Amino acid sequence: MSEPTSVRARIETRLSEALGPERLEVIDESHHHAGHRPNITGTGETHMRVRVVSARFSGLGRLQRHRMVNELLKAELEAGLHALAIEAAAPGEATRW
Repeated sequence: MSEPTSVRARIETRLSEALGPERLEVIDESHHHAGHRPNITGTGETHMRVRVVSARFSGLGRLQRHRMVNELLKAELEAGLHALAIEAAAPGEATRW
């Protein structure tokens, strides 16, 4: 199977494979930041928001969860993803989304 071409699709694939989430939403917020950062990804996808609920986050604090997601998406960040907002929860935890 070939690698997804969009940043959003690659993020969804990577997080799905690594976290087995019960909920996952990847939102491209780049249009809110037009002109803020050059299109260095080549796709126009420079700002993403990740909302994810996974049992892998159980017992972890907010910082540990964010570090885990950042490590999983390291290649995207190094390739030019400018901003990544992370909303991570364990099953049963309250979310605002």
